[in-house]
Amino acid sequence: MFLARRNLLQDKTRLALSVGGVALAVMLILILKGFLTGMNRQITSYIDRSPGSLLVAQKGVSNLLGATSILPTTASAQIELADGVQNVIPILSQFVILDLHGKKQPAYMIGYDPVQGGGPWKIAEGREPTTNTEMIMDSVLANRHNLKIGDAFEILDQDFTIVGLSDGTTSWMTSFFFILKLAAEILLRAPGATSFLLIETKTGASTINIQSRLDELPGINALTKGDVAANDLKLFAKVFSAPLKLMVGIAFLVGTMIVGLVIYTATIERQREYGVIKAIGAANRVLYRVVTTQALVAALAGALSGVMLAYLTAQVIMAVRSQFLIIIEPRDILLAFLAGLGMALVAALFPAHVIAGLAPAEVFRK
Repeated sequence: MFLARRNLLQDKTRLALSVGGVALAVMLILILKGFLTGMNRQITSYIDRSPGSLLVAQKGVSNLLGATSILPTTASAQIELADGVQNVIPILSQFVILDLHGKKQPAYMIGYDPVQGGGPWKIAEGREPTTNTEMIMDSVLANRHNLKIGDAFEILDQDFTIVGLSDGTTSWMTSFFFILKLAAEILLRAPGATSFLLIETKTGASTINIQSRLDELPGINALTKGDVAANDLKLFAKVFSAPLKLMVGIAFLVGTMIVGLVIYTATIERQREYGVIKAIGAANRVLYRVVTTQALVAALAGALSGVMLAYLTAQVIMAVRSQFLIIIEPRDILLAFLAGLGMALVAALFPAHVIAGLAPAEVFRK
């Protein structure tokens, strides 16, 4: 509408402030949502990429990252005999604290057999370990501490040499590193120990039926990988998801208040014009449309700018701090535009209330 466009363009500084405020709010919403999505992806990265469809843990253990699991020594042999089981892959895992150049760094150790699998899914550089003093380190962690292939450092008082660097095995909380399972047994002083078994099933076999049969074996807990991933997310992500969602809500409120304040101020300044329009017979709904159009244009322009800013900011953050993963999904962009629409509709309520109570006669007396 002409009047709405004129009101917006008459004060370009005010329009820029309105669009910029919404853009920053939308950018913050997308960055926080992308950070939460990326964090969830990183938490479940090993489960998502490891072989098999089932994971067997010690009785009472229901996740990978949040508990120590030691299986009965007979578990692997018993499971290999179960109907529908194709392959059993043992791993020995444990959280450890690395001392890297005087800095304490939590990391998740996975001991595996390169022949059977269960190790890194992408080796960016180097090779898999072949001796009990070799390891694969996450490439991001290595870069942060200026480590490279051939460097050595201590893990639990034993020297290890980096022979490979893995990709996709880090998060802002911790990183994975990989050694031979026998080396892990030596480090943990637990000969023959196994933390988890990754179970590959035969083609056409029912995963649920195999899980039920394995659960009957003593001392173990059989879970689908999806359940394990969900349990890890409940354990770790819930600690951060509530604050992040609160900040998303605050960003929405800030954007709404900025648009509302700008449109409200413009409405107050033009009360005489609105009074004239009402005096010549314009219904309130016409004026509501003017105010709502102003809010929609400002909010949607801000939302579009916010999406572009979010993509740019996400790339900068991940380039500077590569341990962070920010994933902006298409549905998040749709939600950002819906948030912009919501900001506009809520923001329009304030000036609409002013217009509804506007009496032309009072305006002309002033």
